Amino acid sequence: MGRLSGKIAWVTGAGSGIGEAVAERFGAEGVVTVISGRRKERLEEVAGRIAAKGGTAHVQPADLTKAEEVGTATDWIAKTFGRLDILVNNAGVNVQDRSWARLGPKEIDTLIQGNLTSAFYVAQAVLPIMRAQGGGVMVHTASMAGRNVSPMSGPGYGAAKHGVVAMSHSINMEECVNGIRSTVFCPGEVNTEILKQRPNPLTPEQLAQMLQPEDCADLIAYAAALPPHVTMNEIWLTPTHNRGYVAALGRKL
Repeated sequence: MGRLSGKIAWVTGAGSGIGEAVAERFGAEGVVTVISGRRKERLEEVAGRIAAKGGTAHVQPADLTKAEEVGTATDWIAKTFGRLDILVNNAGVNVQDRSWARLGPKEIDTLIQGNLTSAFYVAQAVLPIMRAQGGGVMVHTASMAGRNVSPMSGPGYGAAKHGVVAMSHSINMEECVNGIRSTVFCPGEVNTEILKQRPNPLTPEQLAQMLQPEDCADLIAYAAALPPHVTMNEIWLTPTHNRGYVAALGRKL
């Protein structure tokens, strides 16, 4: 058990990737974790692994692009625990048809709703709980695409993730007087399922060179465990073999 033992956390997008790794790390740290996402079966698998190792996880499936489902999950947390110490606002999506020449209204809606609207819904829903208890910490998963515009990520994903960065900083501007701390996490390439939405498949060697979900979970757990008077406003985490840098050097990726 670590510094987070006994805390109550909500991790969204917990059925795979970074969210799954964070939920499992929290379980090992003694955090009581509520896990959400669209795929109930995947969430139950994650909760089962956490329980098998002596941790506690509660499954609350939700489509986070729907405000009413976010509200239902938030109400359950408030009624069950009476507090929420940590939010990991992690759900996100991408699409294959991501260039301006190929984007349509459906793809635009998927990108904005799945990456930005959902993050706003979740943050807005938990703020009253954290205000009432006099504090709390939020970690929002954005992306390096939220700081650097790139054709690889696409305009819709990049615009949405820029919005998540701005959202997180605005929370600190308004809510620091209420003891609420907001961190925006901007990872580079991470070996997660979302990479399957890339137009060009990646090799096992390329995937191994990237950040792994567990790397991200380690840093998120560290940020969440900082003392109440400390806010880590923004985190960049990238692979040492940074494919963007390698391309700029004129070498093979």
